[in-house]
Amino acid sequence: MAAFTSHQTHTHFLSKLPITNKPTRTKPIVTRVRMSYQESGPSLAVVGVTGAVGQEFLSVLSDRDFPYRSIKMLASKRSAGKEFSFQDKTYTIEELTENSFDDVDIALFSAGGSISKKYGPIAVDKGTVVVDNSSAFRMVENVPLVIPEVNPEAMSGIKLGTGKGALIANPNCSTIICLMAATPLHRRAKVTRMVVSTYQAASGAGAAAMEELELQTREVLEGKPPTCNIFNQQYAFNLFSHNAPIVSNGYNEEEMKLVKETRKIWNDKDVRVTATCIRVPVMRAHAESVNLQFENPLDEETAKNILSNAPGVVVIDDRASNHFPTPLEVSNKDDVAVGRIRRDVSQDGNYGLDIFVCGDQIRKGAALNAIQIAEMLL
Repeated sequence: MAAFTSHQTHTHFLSKLPITNKPTRTKPIVTRVRMSYQESGPSLAVVGVTGAVGQEFLSVLSDRDFPYRSIKMLASKRSAGKEFSFQDKTYTIEELTENSFDDVDIALFSAGGSISKKYGPIAVDKGTVVVDNSSAFRMVENVPLVIPEVNPEAMSGIKLGTGKGALIANPNCSTIICLMAATPLHRRAKVTRMVVSTYQAASGAGAAAMEELELQTREVLEGKPPTCNIFNQQYAFNLFSHNAPIVSNGYNEEEMKLVKETRKIWNDKDVRVTATCIRVPVMRAHAESVNLQFENPLDEETAKNILSNAPGVVVIDDRASNHFPTPLEVSNKDDVAVGRIRRDVSQDGNYGLDIFVCGDQIRKGAALNAIQIAEMLL
């Protein structure tokens, strides 16, 4: 079993509740000083810096020693003026405005689709390359939808230093986690059909949902009625169909994201994808059951070897001790974990596999993927 890339848990600086799977003592955002400042590096802006993914952007920038000459911390008017420390320097959060992107080379957006739609094009017009974590531009033609380990060629035409801005979309978290595992197998045997069932953590709905899950857990254990502000039903000790709106075909928007984004990322409009997305009371890592049907045969041992050598993937598949990936094991980790690798007995021969995938929704499912995209621009 390969070793994970591990990271320390950090505390959301505007919250009394830690962003973690269990209570911890309060820590600063970054637990060690990193020297990422480089005069020759790009100028950065983080849009939505106070949110769960915005905070994780900073953590990943620090962990990976991403070089920058300056960084703007941008958020809503409500958060403007607040101060916090990052990499041994004090920053003041600025209100996001149309003038925020003057002389900004790369802007990392995670403030919701409406903010991205309004300010993304403004930033691009000023020559900024925008890496957007929302769904605003994912299915827009000519906007690359990128997982660096899967389709880096999609953004090959975008360069820094040309004065020309661009939009790059970060895929949905469940799509990233799924395709990190499915793509190496797809390259070998060509996936013709994929059936995905997701078990999605609170973090996918933001820091407030994580806090509400923690609050509800305490309330239920104390015999109190749970506070249901983020979701309209009890979340603690429960699970329910993903809270995304239901569309005309009976799927919800989250499920259709998996369908449409897979086709775009794989550049294969014919691949058949279906999904069922469920919200489970887990703090920050998604799990997915994935059934794959192939055009060419692929046995489970070969599949295991392929996945063991895939970048950003770790195999946890110990049948003897019944040890397979769990959300807790991948929380605060960079790698996506894959296990339960077995032949689909409902299909003849080696034309189908079942796998179980877990990945940290805030890291590889959002912030890490975005920073990896930014690294490809350097």
